[in-house]
Amino acid sequence: MLAFIVCRNERKSYTLMKKVKAKKSLGQNFLQDVEIVERIFEVADVSSIDWVFEIGPGTGVLTAVLAKRVEKVLAIELDHQLVARLQQQFVDSQSVSILEGNILEIDMKELLETSGFTEHPYKIIANIPYYITAPIIKMLLSLKHQPVSLTLMVQDEVAERLAARPGSMSLLSLMAQYYATVEKKFFVPKKAFDPVPKVDSAVIRIIPRRAYDPEEDRKVFRLARAGFAARRKTLVNNLSSSLSIAKAAVEEKLQQLGLRPDIRAQALSVEDWERLAKIF
Repeated sequence: MLAFIVCRNERKSYTLMKKVKAKKSLGQNFLQDVEIVERIFEVADVSSIDWVFEIGPGTGVLTAVLAKRVEKVLAIELDHQLVARLQQQFVDSQSVSILEGNILEIDMKELLETSGFTEHPYKIIANIPYYITAPIIKMLLSLKHQPVSLTLMVQDEVAERLAARPGSMSLLSLMAQYYATVEKKFFVPKKAFDPVPKVDSAVIRIIPRRAYDPEEDRKVFRLARAGFAARRKTLVNNLSSSLSIAKAAVEEKLQQLGLRPDIRAQALSVEDWERLAKIF
């Protein structure tokens, strides 16, 4: 998890925070670049009427600035010690609520309802552990009451995969782009963190464009999982072996859509997968 710890300098007015020792078990690395913090706000495009759900507030530097710029902040943090620190820091704040918990284990539907977030448009800002990036994004995009936007700090390699275009697509990029538009906004070098992680990072912006539909979506992703079963194989071979359909029948369906018989899954667009799901 990437948390924020930023010191005051001549150009910015961030509060000096007591240094916090990062926990390797939680994948913590603390961002210490003031300019990057400000760029995150620019990407998130927050205003005084916004409600923000923050995942992984860490030391609370981003949370503190949000408290001054938006109407309401609900932040969830896994680290118990950081939660205690945050609750003390924002004890007098009427706009900030701090919750302790694991984002993948809580009932998001209930949390959003009890916090009033289902009655108001909201944005998500998250600094998520890299090893669970995919399940967190999948969970957030499948919410019944979707956020207006998600501004996420992720591993740079993952950012490239999420924003990939046809020719370099994967199940991860298909999942994200099926529900939303995904754009890598800027690169964040690993030296911007303390301790320095092994990988570089990037900030991405995701804007949901489709509501979650369990029945319809299941058809598309069942087909996609079959298509990506073996990346080096053609789509025809993957679909034929995974779905137990004759190759000739698969080739005929691809031909109906104007797709080459030697095409591979990574070359298909989101629209191609939707069209395939309709005829399989």
